[in-house]
Amino acid sequence: MKLSMNGIKEQEAWNKAGITLPGYDVAAVSEKAKKEPGWVHFGIGNIFRIFIGGIADGLLEDGILDRGITCVETFDYDVVDKIYDPYDNLGLSVILHGDGTREYKVIGALAEAVKAQSSDKAQWNRLKEIFTSKSLQMVSFTITEKGYALQKADGTWFPFVEADIKNGPDKACGAMAVLVAMLYERYKAGRYPIALVSMDNCSQNGAKLRESVLTMTEEWKKAGFVDEGFVNYVSDEKVVAFPWTMIDKITPRPSEQIAADLENMGVENMQPVITGKKTYIAPFVNAEKPQYLVIEDSFPNGRPALEKGFGVYMADRNTVNLPD
Repeated sequence: MKLSMNGIKEQEAWNKAGITLPGYDVAAVSEKAKKEPGWVHFGIGNIFRIFIGGIADGLLEDGILDRGITCVETFDYDVVDKIYDPYDNLGLSVILHGDGTREYKVIGALAEAVKAQSSDKAQWNRLKEIFTSKSLQMVSFTITEKGYALQKADGTWFPFVEADIKNGPDKACGAMAVLVAMLYERYKAGRYPIALVSMDNCSQNGAKLRESVLTMTEEWKKAGFVDEGFVNYVSDEKVVAFPWTMIDKITPRPSEQIAADLENMGVENMQPVITGKKTYIAPFVNAEKPQYLVIEDSFPNGRPALEKGFGVYMADRNTVNLPD
């Protein structure tokens, strides 16, 4: 059995192995996302694929969502080349239960994988197409807390941030510069509203994301790359919102034993890989079942019915920010 669009057509073999296949048309929901993107995610590693991707997969199974997630990698492009492209953007979820049993499911919610690489014209232009789509409602993030950091402890810029400030939107490299560059494209296209949703496990994550976006915007304004109207656009939370979230999901790195077990079940090429940037990742993701995602309900361009996803709760900011 191959984890690919052609491979999952062999339904009998997958069913015999006890692996659930998508009950929706993967090609159709992927094509819908490509034409009219609604949900973009930055940081497309393990926790995204099994947690956020798993939520979207469940919503697709229930007919609540009609398109997949557009996956954007801002740091380790090997993830796209080694885990997304060779498997037609499919993933294999392995849920571990306390009694030792496992639940296997092919995830078809990951519609497209794009490298946020300004030096790659095709990828950069595709990212612009995505962000200038009126249909886009939300961009979520699992890029770790350091993904939002612009300055060292002494208050000076990180070298890559200093380069991003100097070089401007067309040559953005860091995640925050890429994001602001894409927001600038969205602003120029029609000042369309959007929600930017940090799902990283850090206190007041939405505020951290907003601070970084506004800082990069102000620096580009000083350098003459963007205008005052753009500053006003990203500063208005009724247009560009930064919902706070609380997330809880234990996602260990892929198990070599599970890889071997999957291959013994007949699934080909399941071994984990270590990328050049030391990301430990595999075509499958293993995690425990319990999960919680509490999201401040602030989405100026609408949103999917996220509250119908497993473990997802919509709330106000004060509820999200309650101490443990």
